[in-house]
Amino acid sequence: MPEPIEIKIDDKEIQQYLQKLISKTENLRPIMKNIAGIMMDSIESNFEAEGRPKWEGLKPATIKQRSKKGYYPGKILQMRGELAASITNSYDSDSAVVGTNKVYAAIHQFGGKAGRNKTVEIPARPYLKLGDNEKNEILKRIEDYLAD
Repeated sequence: MPEPIEIKIDDKEIQQYLQKLISKTENLRPIMKNIAGIMMDSIESNFEAEGRPKWEGLKPATIKQRSKKGYYPGKILQMRGELAASITNSYDSDSAVVGTNKVYAAIHQFGGKAGRNKTVEIPARPYLKLGDNEKNEILKRIEDYLAD
């Protein structure tokens, strides 16, 4: 069996750049903080625009119920603003996370049956969602972080 061929490049500039790249990836906390902020901005935009794309409108029964309680007109998913206000973010050197501790949050994100005897159909209104602009911004920030 022939001996393996080893090619060694003695280029200090390349070595320095690779070392810098390695050191950047040892602690990703700064970029994760950036990503968490971008995700929070995206979620705020989703609530403000009532979905991107636009969420399904309120049903007449919901409008009637909100009107009686003095919450209509108003934005979808923001009757009292508790869901939007409950969104938090966290990050460390390995991850960026956004979410909420509200029990009812999932039904609004994914849709499904709710109410007494699960007779009310709630449409999905995904608010924990990144738009294309935010995805592109995250990619650019990562590129900039690694190139810096």
